[in-house]
Amino acid sequence: MRRQDPSGIRPLKQLAVALAALILGAVWWTAAWSAEPLATLRGAEIDQEPAPPMLSNPSNNDLRRGRSYPEQPPTIPHQIRNYQVDLNTNKCMTCHSRTAIEETQAPMVSVTHFVDREGQVRAFISPRRYFCDQCHVTQHEARPLVGNTFIDVDKLLLDLGDGKGN
Repeated sequence: MRRQDPSGIRPLKQLAVALAALILGAVWWTAAWSAEPLATLRGAEIDQEPAPPMLSNPSNNDLRRGRSYPEQPPTIPHQIRNYQVDLNTNKCMTCHSRTAIEETQAPMVSVTHFVDREGQVRAFISPRRYFCDQCHVTQHEARPLVGNTFIDVDKLLLDLGDGKGN
């Protein structure tokens, strides 16, 4: 049977050994980590500011794109450079308002855009939906930076179910 050390020295030795092992491990890990460069998509060291790539022109084919998930805001199928959208003017509504869609043949904004915070349907766009490019974006024909394994919900249901989405 082991006797208890009344002075408490043995637990202190164990603690010292554990701390020494922890410190040595941290030093080894830091040396191993700093030996390899950090992998990023930036194309430059972390303390450098690389020149941003040139933006391509947005797609301007006026074709509606499919959506990948329910409630996804539709993308803008045309360029919107120099469109004024501020507290006084919303250039988007020139074509997408109820009064303009017959002439422009542009789709009208969703009825959800006319519902205010209290759930009341209003005659004009709700202030919380007024700044279109908070949700809607133009698309650029660009090569993806990383791979994408996203599967559309409809395809997922077809693959899992009986082929009819059931």
